[in-house]
Amino acid sequence: MAKPQGAAFWMGAQTLPIPMTMFRENREKVIGELRKVRTFDGTALIVLQGGDNISHYDTDVDYVFRQESYFMYLFGVTEPGCYGTVDVASGSTTLFVPRLPSEYAVWMSPLLSLDDFKQKYEVDAVYYADEIDVKLGELNPSVLLTLCGPNADSGLEAKPANFKGIEKFVVDSDILFPVIAECRVIKSPAEVEVLRYVAKVSSDAHKRVMKNIRPGWHEYQGEAEFLHHAYSVGGCRHVSYTCICGAGTNSAILHYGHAGSPNDRLIKNGEMCLFDMGANYNGYAADITCSFPVNGKFTDDQKLIYNAVLAARDAVCGAAKEGVSWVDMHLLANRVMLGEMKKGGLLQGEVDEMMSAGLNGIFQPHGLGHLIGLDVHDVGGYLSHCPERPTQPGANRLRMARTLMAGMYVTIEPGCYFIEPLLNKAFADPNLSKFLVKEKLDRFRNFGGVRIEDDVLITKTGIDNFTLVPRTVEEIEAWMAQ
Repeated sequence: MAKPQGAAFWMGAQTLPIPMTMFRENREKVIGELRKVRTFDGTALIVLQGGDNISHYDTDVDYVFRQESYFMYLFGVTEPGCYGTVDVASGSTTLFVPRLPSEYAVWMSPLLSLDDFKQKYEVDAVYYADEIDVKLGELNPSVLLTLCGPNADSGLEAKPANFKGIEKFVVDSDILFPVIAECRVIKSPAEVEVLRYVAKVSSDAHKRVMKNIRPGWHEYQGEAEFLHHAYSVGGCRHVSYTCICGAGTNSAILHYGHAGSPNDRLIKNGEMCLFDMGANYNGYAADITCSFPVNGKFTDDQKLIYNAVLAARDAVCGAAKEGVSWVDMHLLANRVMLGEMKKGGLLQGEVDEMMSAGLNGIFQPHGLGHLIGLDVHDVGGYLSHCPERPTQPGANRLRMARTLMAGMYVTIEPGCYFIEPLLNKAFADPNLSKFLVKEKLDRFRNFGGVRIEDDVLITKTGIDNFTLVPRTVEEIEAWMAQ
């Protein structure tokens, strides 16, 4: 891609430039929405605190730094230890950066001057962070708008900015959060192009894994293939979450890949792989899942389950658009999948009765998908003005229950899993067991699971699917045979 003309984040000729104008547009959007909800007397300033370096326990080694997402959204700054302010009336933007010792240049990198930061991020002014109380005092603001609010997925709170001397100012930590979180829900055209890029990088990395994997690999070798392509070709230093690379029965572990199960199992011939991996480019996330047989050829049972999940995915892709309930999309996916399992002889009875009994939550205990953007589980699912979390089995795991709007970016990720505790629960419950054909289902107890996950942009008339990987059985087999 061509070298950017203005200030931009850029990882080289084969990668996407992200112009600093994108972050200025984000700031303009936020202050525009703030003005709609409140009239401010005097000078109101948004004040955000960026992330800091974090040490590995008591050592002098740091985790690889990733910027706090709200700070990235407004400023695009990649360095730790910074603050940023935005004047709600004028849009004037100021960065406050660490005052680093001279020896930093010996060990870490050349010191950037204040003017270097100003040009790099195209802001109006830059000062040192230890001057923030003095510089803000000179502006005599009527209120500082800091960020504080709950993350519906983690249960943790966004931490408001704090600095020495902040007690001298009037501080409001309530106004900003719902406004900026809602702004992040609808992606700007510039953000859409970043998300399209990181989905393409992630899609290509998945395809590389599918083409190269073979029986006898360990799961982590598939992860390594993905990471190598995402970074060496796509310029993505980070992934958006711990890679999930489950094979065989591990493919039914929904959040596999963590420290207790670190993608370390040997993959045997004939087993299904469920690889859920997404690259991250300058904070923006992808989240894609591919399920496929390690040897490149589906068995009849693998085709049955895979095609049931694919039918669910296709149904949602055909129905999702602005104005549609996300809960309805989840239930549609579940209904279609159960119907396909019934056709395959695994279930019996009426699908609507299965849904009423909660059988869908046995085979797909997670939600259909989630918002995605600067966080893989992006903010905005359950803000105060949004519908509450559903109570039905399966749907109660949805990360949002909103009506879809054009500009939302979501994952569509139906799945079918044979999870021993849930199967045992269903067989022991007469309200569920009556739908199960036990002699057929017993042969799937060591099957694992299938998930198909796409990253899609919601439009007024449908979706724009940014995920570019083989999806049908025939496409997967042809790609892996090359």
